[in-house]
Amino acid sequence: MTASITLHDGTTIPQLGFGTFKVPPEDTAATVGEALSVGYRHIDTAQGYGNEAGVGQAIAESGIARDDIYVTSKLTNSMHRRDDALRSFDDTMDKLGLDELDLFLIHWPLPTLYDGDFVSTWKVMLEFVEQGRVRSAGVSNFQPDHLAQIIDATGVAPVVNQIEVHPFFRNEAARIASHEHGIAVEAWGPLARGEAVKDPVIREIAAETARQPSQVALRWHVQRGDIVFPKSMHRERMEENFAIFDFGLSEEQMERIDALDKGAAGRQGPDPDTFDRA
Repeated sequence: MTASITLHDGTTIPQLGFGTFKVPPEDTAATVGEALSVGYRHIDTAQGYGNEAGVGQAIAESGIARDDIYVTSKLTNSMHRRDDALRSFDDTMDKLGLDELDLFLIHWPLPTLYDGDFVSTWKVMLEFVEQGRVRSAGVSNFQPDHLAQIIDATGVAPVVNQIEVHPFFRNEAARIASHEHGIAVEAWGPLARGEAVKDPVIREIAAETARQPSQVALRWHVQRGDIVFPKSMHRERMEENFAIFDFGLSEEQMERIDALDKGAAGRQGPDPDTFDRA
């Protein structure tokens, strides 16, 4: 059993997905195929991951109807200019073997590159939607002011903002700003690169609920309303991560996990205001 979230454009997205960050290209088809066999129907990839072709192969070989699989990819940082974005999107679709992509995201805002212009890039994303090649357009790693700039310029809010969120870094400013615009939050790094499953509080709650620490951490995310897509190369872990909708955490347990937040000191990934790797 899984759950879905309705986005502000009327489309729906599975709340639990399967992430492919750092899945080696040569292992992607087999790994994603395994995830699909477990029951995952939401696959998150990116141009920068170098494994879109493997995702496409797994989908083609799965025998699952295309409409039953939700696929996300992301525009890589070196392709923000219009012509580059158009060309790279064609390449993404060729690699995935798809006629229509469910969700396409700007991977990073890169406010210190391209003369600080990510508004033009957002307009290209909206073109893909207008052309019917992308069902929904969103962003990733956008701070509150980044969101305000693209919405003020176009009048169109992204459907999702994929940002770093985990128990040690709740990223509340970006989450609140997203919600104020009706934007769903996708939490990348939901297990804090494995650190969350080692935390004594989370392990204590796992014992209380007779669940695995990873299940507790992921359950915390979904009860907060966020979309998550943990990654694993092992079927047993895939199955554990998939089984998070048949139990719940109490308000007191949620608060104990909330209290693990370290603010900016808990951030593990790059700061979107300064990240500039193209």
